[in-house]
Amino acid sequence: MRRNRLGALAAMVALLGATGCDYWYNDVPGPDDALHLVPWFDAMIKQPVVYPYQRADIPRNPVPGTVPVSGGEADWSAEWSVLNTATADKLVNPLAGQPASAVGDTLFHTYCAVCHGEIGAGDGKVGVQLAALPLITDRARALSDGYLYSIIRYGRGVMPKYGDKVRGPKRWEIVNYVRQLQAAAAAPAAPAAPGGNN
Repeated sequence: MRRNRLGALAAMVALLGATGCDYWYNDVPGPDDALHLVPWFDAMIKQPVVYPYQRADIPRNPVPGTVPVSGGEADWSAEWSVLNTATADKLVNPLAGQPASAVGDTLFHTYCAVCHGEIGAGDGKVGVQLAALPLITDRARALSDGYLYSIIRYGRGVMPKYGDKVRGPKRWEIVNYVRQLQAAAAAPAAPAAPGGNN
């Protein structure tokens, strides 16, 4: 009796195993079959294209942080390459007068400190090899914010361009951080305590 039950159970398992795979692969719909359930999905390539920005009466407000397809930031690289700084000097720093941010600090220490040093003295590990200019001198303080912005964007001399790494408003963050370094370097040293060591 026990043998008959085991034999019947084995026969049922074999039958289910043999037909289970056929059922799963032949009768259960797959993801590709679902595409045909949505009538417009597989024919989307043939649909008419809509260009909402071709009409003048539709507002064209770009999403913050995006670059419009039709343009973006002006390019004054040709002027910059012949040492003409007129456009650069006209740029207005939108962050002028604000304290330097953590973003500016991070970007400066990521891209600039290796040459210009931690405090902008031109004593970074690579900077001493390349004779990087210090950023805390009176000469550097006299440069316009737009000039500093342009150097970050296009580079000059031994300094490579960083415009492809640091974009748009983040360049102004670095300019503000450099101005903070310059202000800290210009502050007079605290006077020595009276009565020194004998």
